[in-house]
Amino acid sequence: MTIDGTDGRKEIVIIGAGIIGCTTAYYLTRHPSYDPEKHKITVLEATRIAGGASGKAGGLLAVWAYPNNLVPLSFRLHQDLASEHGGDELWGYRRVSCGNLSATGRKRAELEGLGSQPGRSLGKRAGEVKKGMKAYSGTGLPTDLDWVIPECVQEYEQMGGSRETAQVHPYQFTTTMMRLAEERGAKLIIGAVTDLNYVDASSSPAPDRSRENSKSPSRSSVSSSSSRGRRKVESITYFDKASNEEITIPATHTILAAGPWTSRLFPSAPITGLRAHSVTITAASPVSAYALFTEIEIPGSNGDPASPEIYARPNNEIYVCGEGDVDLEVPETTADVEVDEARCDDLISQVSSISDHIRLGRVTRKQACYLPVLSIGGSGGPLIGETGIEGLMMASGHSCWGINNAPASGLLLSELVFDGKTKSADIRGLDPRRIL
Repeated sequence: MTIDGTDGRKEIVIIGAGIIGCTTAYYLTRHPSYDPEKHKITVLEATRIAGGASGKAGGLLAVWAYPNNLVPLSFRLHQDLASEHGGDELWGYRRVSCGNLSATGRKRAELEGLGSQPGRSLGKRAGEVKKGMKAYSGTGLPTDLDWVIPECVQEYEQMGGSRETAQVHPYQFTTTMMRLAEERGAKLIIGAVTDLNYVDASSSPAPDRSRENSKSPSRSSVSSSSSRGRRKVESITYFDKASNEEITIPATHTILAAGPWTSRLFPSAPITGLRAHSVTITAASPVSAYALFTEIEIPGSNGDPASPEIYARPNNEIYVCGEGDVDLEVPETTADVEVDEARCDDLISQVSSISDHIRLGRVTRKQACYLPVLSIGGSGGPLIGETGIEGLMMASGHSCWGINNAPASGLLLSELVFDGKTKSADIRGLDPRRIL
């Protein structure tokens, strides 16, 4: 349970300016009870908006995603947001077709010598087969999917049409949500959080204060939350990048939306990171709106088929991502994520082997990010809701479906803050207190 200030004022602090934090800020500023003259919403971000997975994800939206207590609401909210704010122009919202494609890549000199690198599934394929995938005759390759070489295709199965699948450009969507929230009074601060400051739950809120020194944030300065008792979060301390000062601000409601960095601030959170690589390519010729889950046999390679995901975006961009890995631990910030060039080059070679539109295109970005995943078995996440500490909420562990489920997550958190309960969906199964 969270208690407002004595005058009913809410000091809401969101930690993390990824898609979950930004959509939460957006929906908080749209809640009927929000009064910018009375309530304050601050978003704290260590590096930049969408610096992690929110800026490097694929942006696929699907009704067959998980969990099913979030997906229907979130898919509808995506459409509503696009209709209200011109999402087709601002963040590339559009309906797409989606399918499974099995193919044999062409043997080319540039593919020789590439070994297979072990990876972990990002989880998007789990469950979609049971949704009634439709197989076409022959190889089943749709005629408008003309940027894949037909001779390479073994089989194509439809997973969803334009009623079941859509897409957004994640970076554009995230930054637009933050801008729209700022227009209604939310404030973005670039600063690394160093402490969640706790007091006994019966204590009075501490006054606003700042400690003006140049002490840099360190992992050891982050408060532990392993012994929760009857504590509450009364304030947040962060190292302000602009002023080079450590500042403390009051908080009646703190929302942890820091993705795989959540457990750095709240060690009880069973959240870890799965690294995922991706590339973007400007296609040599126009490409139709398809999202493909592929299995590509690479000639001359030893090992299992490659399984890159390929998303055709507006403006003739192709996005490709591969399986996840746990070779490196989650670094200090999103700015410190290491990119394995070899994994990116493998992705380019794999998809180029079945498409001249891609092979003759221009690679524009090689990148990596960490997806927030639950580190315990028996629960697929995410965790959304109160933590058991007064004034502290969590929204993390969205895995590969963070973009898909962000609007629902943000709306439900706004209801928890202003109404004390969720109204738009039953998310008791995602309650962090089940696990913490």
